[in-house]
Amino acid sequence: MKIIITQQEAMQKGVWSEVAQMFGVQKEDETWANEQYILTEEQARQLGFIS
Repeated sequence: MKIIITQQEAMQKGVWSEVAQMFGVQKEDETWANEQYILTEEQARQLGFIS
């Protein structure tokens, strides 16, 4: 199973820092609100999206 989350959704859910770290996004990197990140099942569990 794969979960897709945008940068904006991650910020709204309060998990953007964790998602950014998972994908190696640095503060100085340019990102867009609608940029999508594909989470593995394990990553989604770590973030509390699935149990």
